[in-house]
Amino acid sequence: MENTTFIAALLGLLEGLTEFLPVSSTGHLLLAGHFLGFESEGKTFEVVIQLGAILALTSVYAAMITRLFLRARHDYTARRSIVSVLLAFLPAVVVGLLAHDFIKTVLFETPVLIAVMLILGGFVLLVIDRIAPAPVHHDALGLPLGKSLAIGVFQCVAMIPGVSRSGATIVGALLLGVEKRAAAEFSFLLSLPTMGAAVAYDLFKSREVLDFGAIWEIAIGFTVAFVTALLVVRWVLNFISRNGYALFGWWRIIVGTAALLALYLGY
Repeated sequence: MENTTFIAALLGLLEGLTEFLPVSSTGHLLLAGHFLGFESEGKTFEVVIQLGAILALTSVYAAMITRLFLRARHDYTARRSIVSVLLAFLPAVVVGLLAHDFIKTVLFETPVLIAVMLILGGFVLLVIDRIAPAPVHHDALGLPLGKSLAIGVFQCVAMIPGVSRSGATIVGALLLGVEKRAAAEFSFLLSLPTMGAAVAYDLFKSREVLDFGAIWEIAIGFTVAFVTALLVVRWVLNFISRNGYALFGWWRIIVGTAALLALYLGY
């Protein structure tokens, strides 16, 4: 009991720490589960603790989102902002529905691929942090609709575990001339419909094999993920504004390299 509680707390901590950073929460969770020998039936635990991170982000942006929808009734700019996020969400809906089974049964079961993508994504972040074009868009809710859709296409790359949903959207936004903080904020807002839909679809697809028997571990993981994500979301925008994304690039390279070495040694 104590061991499983510790693992549940550790995985919840990983989820909360990494979900909204460009380091791939899925990659971290899958690798941690592999090395700890942890896997829940139907991925119930892994799916449900993501709800903790979603709830944390929703609580941070609740007031802003509420104001946006209230204004949308009579304000074209507010309606356009909502459409912008929904447009960016659309490509993930299409690709997710078409490739869900392949992603879950093949890509998610390949630790070497996850480690390699962590490393490659780390180098991409380091390069983009240096060579990204000068920003021309500073408002996350004021992006041109075409660029919002393009960022949504970038997000689809993150369906390969280890790439990172936030990393893919942020890199796409930076390449399209979005300022660093605005890129992260748009990624956060886009994660609400994306993660919400992904979790709901996962639960639906796995409904016959879901196992809520380990309710204590699920509750621990959910709570830790919620609290940790709440702290991370409040901190990360200011950090990125001051320091950029290089730290996250180096973190990805270190974690991916350590995972490859451990896999090579037979762990």
